[in-house]
Amino acid sequence: MTFGIKTPPAGVMAASSTAASADAATSDHLRPNSAGRTSRSSLAEQAYRQLKEGILHNKYPPGFTATEAEIAGQLAMSRTPLREALLRLQSEGLVEVTPRRGLRVLPLYPADMREIYELLCCLEAAAAEMLAKRRLPEDSIELRELEEINERMGAALELGDLNTWAAMDERFHRRLVEHCGNGRICRVAFNVWDQSHRARILTAPLRPTPTESYKEHRAVLEAIKRGDDRVAYELHRAHRYRGMTEILSLLEQHQFGHL
Repeated sequence: MTFGIKTPPAGVMAASSTAASADAATSDHLRPNSAGRTSRSSLAEQAYRQLKEGILHNKYPPGFTATEAEIAGQLAMSRTPLREALLRLQSEGLVEVTPRRGLRVLPLYPADMREIYELLCCLEAAAAEMLAKRRLPEDSIELRELEEINERMGAALELGDLNTWAAMDERFHRRLVEHCGNGRICRVAFNVWDQSHRARILTAPLRPTPTESYKEHRAVLEAIKRGDDRVAYELHRAHRYRGMTEILSLLEQHQFGHL
């Protein structure tokens, strides 16, 4: 289905095109190029962030199509920085860019979700193992942060605040991967998380009260503190696998052809 663009979605603000003034010591013939590069790079990043936010939160739903001219008009910028943003989103598997036709937001099918969660099971379990191998002291910044996040997650659950719970749950997983010490695992995992975000939003109201996640996080964290890398790996892999099974079951039960 094709959705036309008549008015900007809520939360999408026009981008500023004002470039920072050049350094007084910079020669005149260099000023336009330097400012131009800075402005274009800034606009491309702004377009990337705004479009990605819209895709992840279904402001631009699966199947949404628009021309580059329509999107550029919405964001109040030229097509050059916009094209850079679109190619970046395409490399992350969120959109398809077609010359002279614009973009299409790609849908996710249950088979895609299975592949995504199978990859997350491997990546995050490896990250938990690596973090345990670091043998960090219990009062380290990294472990204290994970402890605090999980406690906030448990407190939110007791209050029935599922929005805060979901935010803390995602933060726990992200911080665990960030602290593992492997930048490439971080980059791949973050990209995969973004692809699965729509499924988490869609199924969140349908999922049972998530009482097990806090306990499972606690068990993983205790294994990491002990430096027990194999147990940390197995526990976290089982934790992610359970989540995958739950989400895929909901997608099948409610007959979501795609999301």
